Amino acid sequence: MRESKLKYGVEARFEFIEFRVYWHERFNRSDLMDYFGVSQTQASQDLKAYQEIAPDNLVYDGTDKTYRCASGFVPKFLELSPENYLAPLLSMRAGALEPAASWLRSIPPFHVSPTPVRGVAPDILRMIISAVDYAQGIEVLYQSMSSPDPSWRWIEPHAYAFDGFRWHVRAFCLKDDVFKDFLLSRILDVRRDRQPQPAKSSGTQDTDWHSDVTLTIGPHPDLSPAQKRAIQLDYGMNGEGVAQITVQKSMLYYALKRLGLDTDPAARRPQDQQIVLLNRDEIMGSRKW
Repeated sequence: MRESKLKYGVEARFEFIEFRVYWHERFNRSDLMDYFGVSQTQASQDLKAYQEIAPDNLVYDGTDKTYRCASGFVPKFLELSPENYLAPLLSMRAGALEPAASWLRSIPPFHVSPTPVRGVAPDILRMIISAVDYAQGIEVLYQSMSSPDPSWRWIEPHAYAFDGFRWHVRAFCLKDDVFKDFLLSRILDVRRDRQPQPAKSSGTQDTDWHSDVTLTIGPHPDLSPAQKRAIQLDYGMNGEGVAQITVQKSMLYYALKRLGLDTDPAARRPQDQQIVLLNRDEIMGSRKW
């Protein structure tokens, strides 16, 4: 939670102090100097200013000449979340973040299960981006799984979506007269001899994109009490063994599939299924696919 309106650079350095001292339990003035490239004088001023705002968050250890996280630490700038620490590891694995650019003091050994590389052509993606940026329609060669061969169609893209494995572009399809998802990797080509056309549709008309569905999940009823408790912790369920996940309606199909909720829970062993959809009738009744 932000305590005051500060210049972005100063606020970022204060957030960095909290990140380092909370996740790594210690902080040195040199950390600011090394990461932000500020002078020793500026680092000292930042540290002094931070301690004036949060006097109870840091404890100086004279033996190691370092600041440690106080037992009553309450962040003023950092939003505490496991993702603060874990998300940079995923970004490094994806090649989107250099280790030196992360706020981590050191990079721990870690592994991310590999997923197939999706063949999105940069030049095609560039044209899709342009169509989204300038609200234009473009003609693409798309391979749908509902037909044996690819076909040309005009689409008017307005947004992007990631289903956990693949990137999609959300667009109005003039061929099918409906808003739908198109896998970027299945857009094989863009008609380059035709000028993009001003889009006749608007992303504001895509009701499924702007609508949410709430999935209510719980542990599989046939698990043991101990197993149920473990699943409750895994999914952040409340004391009654229930958690709610808000999903964009346009991505419902992919969310159910990724969570293993798209099939009858009786089709798999409880140890494999682990969670069930408690409002299954409500959700499945809203399916259009």
